[in-house]
Amino acid sequence: MAAPKKGRRPTGAQGRPGRALAIILIAMVALTAGMFLTKQTTPRLGIDLAGGTSITLKAKSEPGKPDAINPTNMNTAVGIIERRVNGLGVTEAEVQTQGKDHIIVNIPKGMNEQQAREQVGTTAQLYFRPVLAFTSGEPVAPEASPSGSPSGSPSASPSGSGAPKAGDGKKTSPSATPSSSATSQGRALSEALKAPGSPSPSPSASESKKADDNKAPTPSATPSADAAASALQAKFAALDCTDEKQRAAAAQGVKPEDPMVACGQRGDTWGKWVLGPAAVNGQDVDDAKGVIDQQSGQWIVTMQFTDKGADKFAKITGDLAAKQTPQNQFAIVLDGQVISDPSVSQALTGGNAQISGGFTQQSAQDLGNMLSYGALPLSFQEDSVTTVTAALGGEQLKAGLIAGAIGLLLVVIYLLVYYRGLAFIAIVSLLVSAILTYTIMALLGKGIGFALNLPAVCGAIVAIGITADSFIVYFERIRDEIREGRTLRPAVERAWPRARRTILVSDFVSFLAAAVLFIVTVGKVQGFAFTLGLTTLLDVVVVFLFTKPVMTLLARTKFFSSGHPWSGLDPKRLGAKPPLRRSRRTGSGTVSAPVDAKEA
Repeated sequence: MAAPKKGRRPTGAQGRPGRALAIILIAMVALTAGMFLTKQTTPRLGIDLAGGTSITLKAKSEPGKPDAINPTNMNTAVGIIERRVNGLGVTEAEVQTQGKDHIIVNIPKGMNEQQAREQVGTTAQLYFRPVLAFTSGEPVAPEASPSGSPSGSPSASPSGSGAPKAGDGKKTSPSATPSSSATSQGRALSEALKAPGSPSPSPSASESKKADDNKAPTPSATPSADAAASALQAKFAALDCTDEKQRAAAAQGVKPEDPMVACGQRGDTWGKWVLGPAAVNGQDVDDAKGVIDQQSGQWIVTMQFTDKGADKFAKITGDLAAKQTPQNQFAIVLDGQVISDPSVSQALTGGNAQISGGFTQQSAQDLGNMLSYGALPLSFQEDSVTTVTAALGGEQLKAGLIAGAIGLLLVVIYLLVYYRGLAFIAIVSLLVSAILTYTIMALLGKGIGFALNLPAVCGAIVAIGITADSFIVYFERIRDEIREGRTLRPAVERAWPRARRTILVSDFVSFLAAAVLFIVTVGKVQGFAFTLGLTTLLDVVVVFLFTKPVMTLLARTKFFSSGHPWSGLDPKRLGAKPPLRRSRRTGSGTVSAPVDAKEA
C-alpha cells in the first residue's frame, strides 16, 4: 500500500476552528472599543431621518471650456460650498461629489432652504484687493486650519525673474500684536482712502466712478473719506475672526467696488484686514497652479492673466509697489475670506506672475486650484431639492424597521421548523453579522461621513436574506453528505468546499451588482448600494470565520454527532443510505460486499 503524500490534508480535515473564532472575536471587540473611544455609539443619520434639505447640483461649463469639469475643480467646488454653508452657522453639513459632474449638499434642519439654495448654487467670487490695514489675532484652532494658507507673508514677482526665496516674507508670530495703536491705525486708514487711486467708499462712490476719471480729487472728499474710514475702523476693531458667524457676516452685502474688512489665516493665527475696492476679479485669471521653482527648489504658485486682467494687475501692483507695508500687499479674497496676501516691490507686467514664500506642496496646489477655479466659467444648476422633516423620516424608519423585524422573524421561524438545532448556529451568526454591521456603520459615520438613510436601511434588510441564504447552502450540503451515508464530522468537512464555492459565487454576484449600482447612481440610492455591498462582504467574513468553525466544533458534541431528532441532522429523517463498502480485489478474483436488492 502506497503511503499518503505529505503536505496534503486528508479529506475530512477539520482545520483550526479556534483560531478563526479568536480572529472574529478580536475584530468585534476592537470595533466596539473604537466606537466607544470615538464617542460615536450610534450611526450618523441622514437628513431623511434627522430632517433637513438635500440639494443636488449639476456642474456645467461654457462653450470653449470642455475640460472645466474635472475632479480637481469639482473637489475645489466642494470645499468652497462647504465653507459657504458652514459660514451660515450650519453644523455637520455634508457636501460631496457624486459621479463626474454632480455635487450633493445635505443640510440638516435649522437653516432656511431658500438661503441655502442661494449660497450653494452660485459661482465662487474671487477678487484681488489692495491691503489698507492688517493685524494678527488669536491662534487658529487645529480643526479650523484650511489648506492653502502659507505661513508668513508671501511675495509676488514676475514669472520670468527670480522670486524671493521661501521665507523672505515677514513671519507672523502666533503671539504677535498690532504694531500701531488704534489712533495711528485709523489715521493711516484715512490717508489710504484719501490717496489717489483709492475711490471714495461713500455711498456715492459708484456714481462718482461714472464721472470724469481724469478729475483730480478735491479737498471736499476728505470728510467723506474720514467718515468712511471711521466706519471701517469700527468694524475692523469689532470683528472677531475666531467667530465663524462674524467672519461670514463681514463679507455679506459687500460690493466689489466697496472697501471691506475680512479675515483669513496667516500661519497659525487669524489675520484681520481692511481691504480696498477690488482691482482684479477671478475671471481675469486665465490659469494658476502650484509648481516647484527650479532655482530655489521651493513650491510657488504661478499665475497667468487674460489680456484685460494683465492690464489691471500691472496697474494695481504698480500702485502698491511704492507704498510701505502692509499697503504694498494685495489680498486674494475668495468668498469674503483672505486666502493669501502677497507683497510686491515692482509693477508686474506681461500677464504672468508668481507667488512665493513658505508654501508646502499641498498649500501651493490648493491655492493654485482656488485661483484657477475662480477663473473658470464653471457654474451649477439645481437638479433637485428635497426637504424632509424628521417626523416623516422617523415614521418611514419605523415602518422599515417593522418590515425588517417581520422578515427576520419569518426567517427564524423557517430555520427553527426546517433545521431545528441548526437554527441556533444561523441565529447566532446573524447576531454576529448585525454587531459587525452596526459598529462599522457607526465608525464610518465618524471616519468618512457615512450617513444612514432610508435606502441604506433597506439595503441592510435585504442583506438578511443574503446572509440566511449562505447558511442554507452550507446546511444543505451537510445534509446531502449525511444522506450519502457519512457521519457528521466528515460530512461537515466534505460539504464545506462545495458550499464555499457556491457562497463565494453568490456573494460575488451580489457585491458586483451593488458596486455597479453605486457607480452609476447618484444621491440616496448610493446609500442602498453601499450598505448592500458592505453587508455582502461581512457575510463572507461571518460564514468563513464564525459559521464554519462553530459547525466544526458542534459536530464533536453528542447532540449533533449522534443525529438527535431535534438536531436537524437525523439520518433516518433525512433518508440516509446504508454505508457502502468498496470492492476489494484479490490475487485471482474480486470479492465484494453483498448488494441490497433495492440498490440492485
